[in-house]
Amino acid sequence: MATVDGQGVGAVRTTTRVVGVVASAIALVVGSVSLAGAQVQERGGRIDWKPCAERADAECGTVRLPVDWRAPRGEKFDLAVARRKATEPSRRIGVLVINPGGPGGSGVDFALGAERFFSPEVLARFDIIGFDPRGVARSQPVMCSAEVVARQPSLYPANQREFDAMAAYNRELAADCRAQSGPIFDHVDTKSVVRDIDALRVALGERKINYFGVSYGTLIGQQYAEEFGQNLRAMVIDSNMDRSTGITRFGAESAATAEDSFTEFVRWCERTTSCALHGKDVAKWWDELLARADRGEIVDPTDPTTPVTSAQITNAAFGAFYGPEWATLASALASLDTPATTRAAASTELVENPFTSVFCQDWDFRVKNHRELATLVSTANRLAPHMRGSVLGHVATVGCIGLPKATNPQHRLNITTAPKILMLNAVHDPATSHAWAVSAHRQTRDTTVLVTYEGWGHGVYPRSDCTIGIADTYLTTLRTPRDGTRCAAVEPPTGPSIAATARPLPAGPFPGLPGWVK
Repeated sequence: MATVDGQGVGAVRTTTRVVGVVASAIALVVGSVSLAGAQVQERGGRIDWKPCAERADAECGTVRLPVDWRAPRGEKFDLAVARRKATEPSRRIGVLVINPGGPGGSGVDFALGAERFFSPEVLARFDIIGFDPRGVARSQPVMCSAEVVARQPSLYPANQREFDAMAAYNRELAADCRAQSGPIFDHVDTKSVVRDIDALRVALGERKINYFGVSYGTLIGQQYAEEFGQNLRAMVIDSNMDRSTGITRFGAESAATAEDSFTEFVRWCERTTSCALHGKDVAKWWDELLARADRGEIVDPTDPTTPVTSAQITNAAFGAFYGPEWATLASALASLDTPATTRAAASTELVENPFTSVFCQDWDFRVKNHRELATLVSTANRLAPHMRGSVLGHVATVGCIGLPKATNPQHRLNITTAPKILMLNAVHDPATSHAWAVSAHRQTRDTTVLVTYEGWGHGVYPRSDCTIGIADTYLTTLRTPRDGTRCAAVEPPTGPSIAATARPLPAGPFPGLPGWVK
């Protein structure tokens, strides 16, 4: 579920505190597709497809939809859509609507690069349909003033006064983003998104759709199955959210799964001679590195005048665990004392910042006071002593302090009209705990089948022949595997070229590495 800054538009420097960093990091998945003139026809309900600017073999269009589905005749926005037609039309099954997660990931970009994620068989049998959810990228994105984002106070308020300052800042940021973004800011919840998907289904002329969602895209899939299950042919949800979690369990399980990923990184370094930290007591070395960062002794290699904080280091590790890009992370950590001379890019006037607005409309996490927050932080630190909790769990928690109640709050899943749904999850996922997948599956035993990948990283489908084969068989034939099936782990690649050769990562919440991790 965004990432640290440095690979996107550079709107906020790496040294900005983590929540502010999330705003610019979402730009990792934002591109520029020319959609001029590609609109849904008023009467026919079909999309007027035009070639996408990035690649001639992909088509782009828009669907005009209500900002507020409770007022369908009110203000409208254009939902950006991309299509990659099935490569073997005679064997075409239908459409596969895809979402890479986030919240804040671009489905248009996901579709444009679909061959880097999906197998040739899936590309042959389905039209791949990607959309940018409302408030994201090309679909009237949530925009905020970079200056306001950069003023975000400490994520770890030390007392009630600082807690109150955080609440006031969150309200100020929300007001700024609302002013910059317009009415859509208050309507980026997932319930509105699934209404958009069903309108997209109609615009595509499809009686039923197939859906593939990763990370936060699983939450979208789950809610679509609840609301429009009868309009599904098949659904794969990969690296699952659990809508039934409250704030305490969310934070605890986020921390535990982050610490588990750190432990797996340490074990990899111990058994891999090419690891830049091989031969060290990595856990002890790591703790000392964070302590040095706390003392201001580590500098940002892209801006030698600015210290790197311990939060930025743990954030970088968290992003690397998605791949997992262990070799890249180890090399970057080992070389932190050798700063480069390149300065970070200056902030732009506005930055995209959909993460908090979406999350806080979907999850009713409202910490009441500093005492309650301190208890949550203490629990997270106890469960994740090396990672100091989970950046995901903490950002999600503090980002909602002081904001109104969620409009689409979490609940136990109630899927009754959908066909069998295939759930995938890794045991060692840094972001979406395997425990979340197990919990979501228990709530939907009649309609879901859970397959566990025994390896590492966020996003299971392309990990092995086993995971690809199970998902492809299900999508093409509707045959599900035995519930509880497990796929063996595949050792991640090593070496300095891993960052260049790694499969595309799901978008979120923290899918990448900061600029100083090369």
